[in-house]
Amino acid sequence: MNYTFPPIGIIHSPFKEKFGVPRQPGIAPAARATLELLPPYDRDEALEGLAGFSHVWLVFVFHATADQGWHPTVRPPRLGGNARVGVFASRSTFRPNPIGLSVVELAGFGREDGKLVLHLRGADLIDGTPVLDIKPYVPYADSLPDARGGFADSAPEKRLAVRFTIEAEVPLAAREAVHPQLRALITQILAVDPRPAYREDEPVERVYGMRLLDFDLRWRVEGDTAVVVALHSIAQTTAL
Repeated sequence: MNYTFPPIGIIHSPFKEKFGVPRQPGIAPAARATLELLPPYDRDEALEGLAGFSHVWLVFVFHATADQGWHPTVRPPRLGGNARVGVFASRSTFRPNPIGLSVVELAGFGREDGKLVLHLRGADLIDGTPVLDIKPYVPYADSLPDARGGFADSAPEKRLAVRFTIEAEVPLAAREAVHPQLRALITQILAVDPRPAYREDEPVERVYGMRLLDFDLRWRVEGDTAVVVALHSIAQTTAL
């Protein structure tokens, strides 16, 4: 039997592509996102009582990788990108049904320009992600302190310090007027090292880039420090 589910909403987030997105929710608390509910699900009464909950579960679609199919085994970054585990022992996007689950902080909700939106913190979702359902996070049932986490039994250690060059500080200061959490967001993203886990052959001087908000973030890694070298506007990057 096949099932078809329409999205109830769409995510608007600073993450414009898969690379660089935090690998789990809550890793970058400064990541702000909104969930715009779509008709006919954008009814105020559908959110009645939700204000009493601090966090919500989001059931969503891995839309950016859905057309790549599924793999029975995958290589989790936590295992160095070489060791394989079964897809059902991972949170990989390459699943038989490309569905994800994230718990995020609910910072409020209401009507904005006629649209019903939820404000979220700590989201790990790409801009444009379709959401299939919202469920309240219930601490007494959802938090299990004695649970085992397999190969991901503890939070990843923050391996990198983050430094901004003078060339990056100028555009950063200009953008902070609109995005006051921007420095914190960049720092939280880079501190946990978003580079591919398997990178033995990559030159040490390589500059990495990711789309964030309306610009390209560029950085390199020097020892145990991520050095932000540029924040280029997307239009500027296209012209380079």
